Amino acid sequence: MSNTTLESVLDKVNSPDDVKNLSINELNRLADEMREHIMTKVNTTGGHFGPNLGIIEATIALHYVFNSPKDKFVFDVSHQCYPHKMLTGRKEGFTNPEKYHTFTGYTAPEESEHDLFKVGHTSTSVSLAVGVAKARDLKGESGNVIALIGDGSLSGGEAYEGLNNAAVLGSNMIVVVNDNEMSIAPNQGGYYKNLEELRKTNGKAECNLFKAMGFDYLYVEEGNNVEALISAFSKVKDSTHPVVVHIHTEKGHGCDTALANKEGFHWILPGTLDEKAETPSEQCESYTSITTDYILGKAKKDPKVFTISPATPGAYGYTEDFRNKLGKQYVDVGIAEEHAVAFASAAASCGAKPILHVLSSFIQRTYDQLSQDLCLNNSPATILISWGAISGADATHLQVFDIPMMSNIPNLVYLAPTNKEEYLAMLDWSVEQNSYPVAIRVPFGDVVSTGVEDKTDYSVLNKFKMIEKGSDVAIVALGNFFSLGQKVKQALESVTGIKATLINPCYITGIDEKMLEDLKSNHKVVITLEDGVIDGGFGEKITRFYGNSDMKVLNFGARKEFTDRVPLEELYERYHLREDLIVQDIKACL
Repeated sequence: MSNTTLESVLDKVNSPDDVKNLSINELNRLADEMREHIMTKVNTTGGHFGPNLGIIEATIALHYVFNSPKDKFVFDVSHQCYPHKMLTGRKEGFTNPEKYHTFTGYTAPEESEHDLFKVGHTSTSVSLAVGVAKARDLKGESGNVIALIGDGSLSGGEAYEGLNNAAVLGSNMIVVVNDNEMSIAPNQGGYYKNLEELRKTNGKAECNLFKAMGFDYLYVEEGNNVEALISAFSKVKDSTHPVVVHIHTEKGHGCDTALANKEGFHWILPGTLDEKAETPSEQCESYTSITTDYILGKAKKDPKVFTISPATPGAYGYTEDFRNKLGKQYVDVGIAEEHAVAFASAAASCGAKPILHVLSSFIQRTYDQLSQDLCLNNSPATILISWGAISGADATHLQVFDIPMMSNIPNLVYLAPTNKEEYLAMLDWSVEQNSYPVAIRVPFGDVVSTGVEDKTDYSVLNKFKMIEKGSDVAIVALGNFFSLGQKVKQALESVTGIKATLINPCYITGIDEKMLEDLKSNHKVVITLEDGVIDGGFGEKITRFYGNSDMKVLNFGARKEFTDRVPLEELYERYHLREDLIVQDIKACL
């Protein structure tokens, strides 16, 4: 029978039960069809590419052998759940362009009974699965609990904690280790040397960390072979004790372009396969290029300078070329933000000059290390926080909580530059000073440049910059929202004739009490603007200062809520973060 007359297998699959009725030949055709749809969809919308292509066969085999939702699947990170969604009633989100945006890119219980948790951060699946298994055992229920972990997730500390507990659970617990030899970037760390040894020996190496912990162990070399996977999963189904199934998969399987550039195709922009993705020109200056240029220049002059990435180098421009140029002055610690902070703190306390770069969404994984290992010890490390801003991101990857989380930790100096020159001055001060742990919220968006070197002495803490002096209304506009403050000032003067004062606070962790006190003489309202959650944030520090006075204060920023793929324009309207809405609120207050 020719391919042109073959009936689509995916058309027949509307639930996991339908997968069980397919022949091996049909399962292989199903994998091919799913791969084509995922490639087309992700190339159209953007999203996680390589991880999903590599896990298709394993997902089909899992649903063929096990009985979801009675058997529970817990996905790590869940950025490799697209095939799972296609087999659990959500295939239209991948086959119908009009419904491409219907489903989130991560597991979501509100979408399907086959999804147990909202998950988007790494190394959590084993811990979650142990909890699911414990609840099952306490209630006297049956069923398999399967944790799927891999794509670098084993380097995170919680993965070790979960495995340690899972190994002594004493009942059914299956951990599927998806070993695709990658994280986002190449894997780092000693743990992966053992995985490599297990791969080379077809799982028979005498040194086996999983067995050492107490797991039964099964290795599958052909991790993209449906038949081999079905055989392996069938052997461990209904196991009465914890077991690890180690599968060797290929990240980007079935797409030569993704296989040739596994790091670049972890996540792609729309049009990447067609070479039509709207990527910034290499000649176009960005805060990313400003950062990497600074680090390269600084490291060349000072061997004590080094930079740290917790396995997300591409997110802030730490390209392979950048990493190679730095050599030993670049360290990837794996997906281990907690370790990264403690590591940076200790290095700084011993005279090195570490620059730790973390995304806002991921810094929240390490509050205790920020507080105890870094700030309690007052270690002069530098932490760069990127992507901190209100956005239309998934609920799992919001970047709005870093300000309230970090700005209330003693000893930390958290800075918010508004332009290129301020950023460079703050960065250089931070790297060279020895008095405080310093974090800098890297500006988000297009580069703003004054063209004039910033010579501010940032060691004089909490001194705000008075940009324009006015009366009646003072606008304190932090970091990313300084440009919004400028627009509000212009709009307010146009509508009311009021020439407002405009202030760039620079410091997130403290307030300029003298400047704020002076405003009392000829101002009635102070407004604060911050690109993050208001509750516990910067603006509330200003409100608290004026609490026993007649000064009225309006705080503008995000509400304390988990938003999920809400368009930015809608959020700005909801939070009154447009200059016209802010002016209306000021007029009402006056």
